[in-house]
Amino acid sequence: MTIFFGELFGTAILVLFGCGVVAAHVLNKSKAQGGGWVLITFGWGFGVMAGAYFALPLSGGHINPAVTLGLAASTGEWATVPVYMLGQMLGAIIGAALTWLVYLSQFKNSDGPFLGIFSTEPEVRSPGANFLTEFIATAALLFIVTATGQNEELALSGVGVLIVALGVVGIGMSLGGPTGYAINPARDLGPRIVHQLLPLKGKGTSDWGYAWVPVVGPLAGGAVGGVLGAWAQGLV
Repeated sequence: MTIFFGELFGTAILVLFGCGVVAAHVLNKSKAQGGGWVLITFGWGFGVMAGAYFALPLSGGHINPAVTLGLAASTGEWATVPVYMLGQMLGAIIGAALTWLVYLSQFKNSDGPFLGIFSTEPEVRSPGANFLTEFIATAALLFIVTATGQNEELALSGVGVLIVALGVVGIGMSLGGPTGYAINPARDLGPRIVHQLLPLKGKGTSDWGYAWVPVVGPLAGGAVGGVLGAWAQGLV
């Protein structure tokens, strides 16, 4: 239960900050409207930092199924993977719903579609290329995670979380242009479910035909990146 609640609340914080910063950029009557890509990447990075620091003493602060899968693939420890992923998915749903409540008045004063606030959409729709983008970006994330996680001084001090958060900012700035860098299946799928269910006027489609890309791409990239990252650190 400690793992479950750590991942639940940690992922909820991540998604609240992340979806919140996109809503701040997109919606009318928002003081941050038009803030741009740098605002968005730092907002998501701060979300990773806040969520992971909260969850760190409870669950290790994965807050991402791709991270959980990558670490399990590199260590062979699979027993708690379902608990991690259940907490992450439910937390992402909670975080997206809270974002809607925070920006309720702004949603009412804006025209849709609104999917981009909740989930990722590719700039050029090409499933193969989009999958490859998410695969590479998530593998890069796992290289950062394995490097910082296996450094005892960084892990004990908590500085590793900050490094990972800044790494997410860097991934967003450098690799996020094609797809919006989900790099986290729960972060994309949970809010997409919320978008489907919310009573938003003119919200547009939830784009379920694309939804597999930001789920399968990060999971595959996380598994490969976790194993390669651990190998590179001399752990296997």
